[in-house]
Amino acid sequence: MASDTGTDIRSVVQEKYGEAARRAAQGKTSCGCGSGEGSCDPITSHLYDASQIGVLPIEAVVASLGCGNPTALAELKSGETVLDLGSGGGIDVLLSARRVGPTGKAYGLDMTDDMLALARENQRKSGLGNVEFLKGEIEHVPLPDNSVDVIISNCVINLSADKDAVLREAFRVLKPGGRFAVSDVVVRGTDVPAEVRKNMELWIGCVAGALEETEYRQKLAAAGFEDVDVEPTRIYRAEDARAFLASAGLDRDGLAESVDGRFMSAFVRATKPGASTPAPCCGPGCCS
Repeated sequence: MASDTGTDIRSVVQEKYGEAARRAAQGKTSCGCGSGEGSCDPITSHLYDASQIGVLPIEAVVASLGCGNPTALAELKSGETVLDLGSGGGIDVLLSARRVGPTGKAYGLDMTDDMLALARENQRKSGLGNVEFLKGEIEHVPLPDNSVDVIISNCVINLSADKDAVLREAFRVLKPGGRFAVSDVVVRGTDVPAEVRKNMELWIGCVAGALEETEYRQKLAAAGFEDVDVEPTRIYRAEDARAFLASAGLDRDGLAESVDGRFMSAFVRATKPGASTPAPCCGPGCCS
């Protein structure tokens, strides 16, 4: 995709998600992956259970614009370091921080100042000390090589105009044996209709930037990952599509059937090869 188009997409994402952050700071909901008030859809609904959201600031909950719950599926372990690409208001970072415990660390990366401000305030309210929010783009992660155990993301990679760069960066910062475990919108076996692809508003609605499943697998493999798996978590039907097509000013009846069952929320897993072997213990009573 041309760089000027990528810049346009980035600007629109920042504008829309900044607006969503300001609404969340006032306790107001923006549903539909940042698509704005009045366009709620099944993509973002009912992703977290009461036991998860009950321990978080309400502003983190209402700012959630994802399409899945990667923290519930990533099998995070105590002491691990986690990075959330496109962390928004911080809901998945705060949940991850609780999962990895005080000996672990949870980073959130976001390019939108309003979201970062909201996330840091949510961290303050949560009282969690093992959290750090970084400003930056997911195509250029401001962390060193081999520094992260797990990368999560919640319906953000599809918004990038350079997904190859995102996946290369994910591979770079993961430790050998590290895990890529993200929720994303994925196309099922067919191209997205051109009317959807070229509509900028749907980039923010988590749909127009989605990769086809085979292409997603190929890009992960090209970045160096192995053990790639794409697991459907929600499949969207024609009736689900009508609302977002209408909100974009498109022919909902004419296009709804053409996208029926062709989009899904999925949990995308992969592993960076080369897990290191633990060093032998040479303490007292351990080695001869």
